[in-house]
Amino acid sequence: MAESRYDVAVIGGGPGGYAAAFRAADRGLRTVLIDEDPQLGGTCLLRGCIPSKALLHAARLLTEVQEAAAWGIQFDKPRVDLEAFRSRVDAIIGKLTKGVKTLAGSRKVDVIQARAMLKDATVLQLSGPDAPRELSFGHAIIATGSKPVIPSSLKLDDPRVMDSTGALRLPDIPKRLLVVGGGYIGLELGTVYQALGSEVTVVEALPRLLNGVDADLVRPLHQRMQRRFKAIKLNTTVAQLEAQNDGLVATFSDSEGTNTDRFDRVLIAVGRKPNTEQLGLDHTKIAVTSKGFVEVDRQMRTAEPAIFAIGDVVGDPMLAHKASHEGLVAAEVIAGRQATFDAAAIPAVVFTDPEIAWCGLTEETAKASGQAVKVARFPWAASGRATTLGRTEGVTKLILDQESGRVLGMGLCGVGAGELIAEGVLAIEMGAVAEDLATSIHAHPTLSETVMEAAESFTGSPTHLFIPKRS
Repeated sequence: MAESRYDVAVIGGGPGGYAAAFRAADRGLRTVLIDEDPQLGGTCLLRGCIPSKALLHAARLLTEVQEAAAWGIQFDKPRVDLEAFRSRVDAIIGKLTKGVKTLAGSRKVDVIQARAMLKDATVLQLSGPDAPRELSFGHAIIATGSKPVIPSSLKLDDPRVMDSTGALRLPDIPKRLLVVGGGYIGLELGTVYQALGSEVTVVEALPRLLNGVDADLVRPLHQRMQRRFKAIKLNTTVAQLEAQNDGLVATFSDSEGTNTDRFDRVLIAVGRKPNTEQLGLDHTKIAVTSKGFVEVDRQMRTAEPAIFAIGDVVGDPMLAHKASHEGLVAAEVIAGRQATFDAAAIPAVVFTDPEIAWCGLTEETAKASGQAVKVARFPWAASGRATTLGRTEGVTKLILDQESGRVLGMGLCGVGAGELIAEGVLAIEMGAVAEDLATSIHAHPTLSETVMEAAESFTGSPTHLFIPKRS
């Protein structure tokens, strides 16, 4: 017999898990939040989003010191104290995890540090220093997240080979760093290490960086990275890694054959996989895909009616804010309220320099499906604010229904793109048309004006860009 019974048991204390637990408690349900880590926050807060963005902020400070010379402002070469650097990041994480724990206590959510496994569809077996052996639940929410993948061909028992978690610990600043994978994780961490002084080489097996993102959004970032990184190798794979005393030797393979180079550290950033192993899913009716993702419906319910799943374990996009929203949906459904996951736009942000952000329909997806759209662009070279910042490489674009002008998608590349994308999400969710954005007054001089002027190019001609009329 189980030692405790809860209305809701949430497995996983990340942004999805604690959002679900808090909402369930707010609805009057007795809730327990279970996580193996002594700190709440999951991968995002402890080993992902938060520490990486803290490091990217520091990287931007270092880059701005260099760029200040163009304004006639001279600084001595910065000196980086890695110990202080790490302490600052740890302090940020500590403050935020303390805040989550405080919120859990305020809501009377029980928090248990333990590994949880489903004994059946109503009972969890727990293993941990202070955990009860078993607890029963009316409903459970699986929110166990994901972990980095390292291909077996690149696995070496050598601390110089890092995944994203290891790279965020900043063990040192390697003179030569190889980043395997041209996705957002590899490029964000490559940005950090380059700013700290590493010579960074990026290798990507596909024809371009950030596959799946519209090419015109990637282009300004690629061009800037080409100037700052040692090399970007596309259509290239790492056939072999060999550990030697004076470095790691990588064998590259491309259309011209093979060649080798030596590095002090290697970061493997080729993807993530769901944490669905050893959860006891086979003790239930829960269905899992061939890649290990839990199958759910739009209410986040699994094939086992009393068990829900959210976040990375249910598949792409693996984003913290998507997990949080799914957690709220699951909690509301358990509480007997009407809720479904029906988001028309999920924003995505690559926090490189410049940032890339997009939501809704992409231009490439529209072309592939044959959907009749008009793409309205505004180059940041025509933006007064971008000019004052000395960062005119950016672009803002809208994907609009060709007839009605309804906003179907938005994409940006430029400084602060991650903050600007929220307007696109709101426009899509509210069913706005280009005229709504064009006639809404945007503050001047701001980068947000580029959204307004992109919309103006659909309705007529933007003030700061002349577009000749077609006969």
